[in-house]
Amino acid sequence: MATTTEAERARRVAEAIHSGEMEGLRVSPAGRSDAQEYIVGRIDSDELVARARARYGLG
Repeated sequence: MATTTEAERARRVAEAIHSGEMEGLRVSPAGRSDAQEYIVGRIDSDELVARARARYGLG
């Protein structure tokens, strides 16, 4: 399993948010909260994706 630093996770989140904003999308407060949990290492990327999918009914 590859591990990432907090700085790398923060960079990835910032890039993803920026990419979405360039397409006219906005990240909800709940999504930003989940992203922050990912950045600090409380959840992994799989959990971050699972939460987003559940939030929008993508099972």
